[in-house]
Amino acid sequence: MLSRLMSSSIRSLDRECNCTVRLLDDSEYTCTIQRDAKGQYLFDLICHHLNLLEKDYFGIRYVDPDKQRHWLEFTKSIAKQMKSQPPFTMCLRVKFYPPDPAALKEEITRYLVFLQVKRDLYHGRLLCKTSDAALLAAYILQAEIGDYDPGKHPEGYSSKFQFFPKHSEKLERRIAEIHKTELIGQTPETSELNFLQKAQMLETYGVDPHPCKDVSGNPAFLAFTPFGFTVLQGNRRVHFLKWDEVTKLKFEAKTFHIYANQKEDRKIILTYFAPTPEACKHLWKCGVENQAFYKLEKSSQVRTVSSSNLFFKGSRFRYSGKVAKEVMEQSAKIKRDPPEIHRAGMVPSRSCPSITHGPRLTSVPRTRRRAVHISIMEGLESLRDSAHSTPVRSVSHGDSFMPSRGQMVDGSEASTSAVISDEVYSPSDSMLPTPVAEHGVEMPLARHLNGSTCSIDEEKESEAGARKEGQVAEFGPGRRHLRMVRSRPSPSSDLEELNKFILSVLRLFLVTIGLLFALLLLLIMLTESDLDIAFLRDIRKTPEFQQFHFEYFCPLRRWFSCKLRWMGGFLISK
Repeated sequence: MLSRLMSSSIRSLDRECNCTVRLLDDSEYTCTIQRDAKGQYLFDLICHHLNLLEKDYFGIRYVDPDKQRHWLEFTKSIAKQMKSQPPFTMCLRVKFYPPDPAALKEEITRYLVFLQVKRDLYHGRLLCKTSDAALLAAYILQAEIGDYDPGKHPEGYSSKFQFFPKHSEKLERRIAEIHKTELIGQTPETSELNFLQKAQMLETYGVDPHPCKDVSGNPAFLAFTPFGFTVLQGNRRVHFLKWDEVTKLKFEAKTFHIYANQKEDRKIILTYFAPTPEACKHLWKCGVENQAFYKLEKSSQVRTVSSSNLFFKGSRFRYSGKVAKEVMEQSAKIKRDPPEIHRAGMVPSRSCPSITHGPRLTSVPRTRRRAVHISIMEGLESLRDSAHSTPVRSVSHGDSFMPSRGQMVDGSEASTSAVISDEVYSPSDSMLPTPVAEHGVEMPLARHLNGSTCSIDEEKESEAGARKEGQVAEFGPGRRHLRMVRSRPSPSSDLEELNKFILSVLRLFLVTIGLLFALLLLLIMLTESDLDIAFLRDIRKTPEFQQFHFEYFCPLRRWFSCKLRWMGGFLISK
């Protein structure tokens, strides 16, 4: 009896596994789940722990043994997705950024989104000009330490907090000035909402960068935002496509294609290359989910999509959640007392170390500023180790880094080298053509060639000519849209498209021949074999088959036999 109990307990332990999920405030939630438990079960446990109802904006991210990032699929088994041995470690993150954070119904939801966007700001995914950066940091100070108090906050107190990968003393003074004079009396929830509303106006809000290369081999970053698909290259946004314009996303091995229809029925195809096939598939799935969430009116409109042409073998994927409009309608029906929020405050953190002296850029002579400048492209390259990009480098809990390196890693995230400083950060050097300069300076446009832009120096030299031709950036009321300048596709891309078309035709021909051969084999089995199978017997008894057999097949068989005997006799006589 004792041995039976011990064996049953061992079997039950084998069917269970431990999961640790790192939350947005850097606390950890640990639970025990069944090995066959699906992702939805774990997600519901976390949402219940957080008392979160508006949960469709969030997701669980993990890293597989090959260092490839994934979003946990809620309809599949957790153990099968992880492809590693327990205990499992994952992270709760914002998967779909709210297009309008102010429209969120509950404060707990806004607080969690605030933590995510604050994390984006620190890791260099949310870029902005220095005036906006100072205001955003001041909102964070007000939300987490309250009003300025001379007794608690001595001179230079803002230098003890790190909001960005790197910053200057001048920016620290500006942050403290705004916190002291402009934000007095704001409650934490008001400051968090103001922070989100300001961040939502930036073009890098919600950017989830995926490293790729264009057809010319130039590095680029693809991103899916609440407003559409964007391509970042060099210090320019070379493409921005609204979700309504994107018609299809497709991938083959490491090649990713974006099909879109723009104004005047102009159809474009953008092609990029991911580092690995797994990274390309992850990019494709992220695009499919974002397009379904932000574009569709109802989840019933969601369809299974395929990564290949026609019926050839390829990956198939279906988004399984609600869409943005349904989430907003469901949130409006929430009626409960607001849950209590336990704000973490400015405490030391693996990924967002608020009370640590971050690297500062001191004032330098103008002649040396370009030497100090760290290009945004270099910062984007370091996003390969950031929270959203792929692949990544994982770090254990005990790993530590010196502040002078400008990096802090929490096991799944690393800061970037993007610089926010009055001396070196200006809109014209940003990775995006916006935000616009303080005094209304127009931004130069990027020239591109099938997803590839010219170099930064060429763009600066051609800036005057572009303005003469009227090729200027246009910004709509509330959201800025860039009018792109298009040129002819390169001959190499035309040849590549032709080769792909020929390959598709050959595939179709081979599949057709295969189907005809299979039908021929089935016909021979029906007419010539004596196999007594119920399926074949039922077909043989049908009047249609008997008529076909005696009126068409038998005469055709006799004709072929006659021809074969004639050819055999002719060859023998030779």
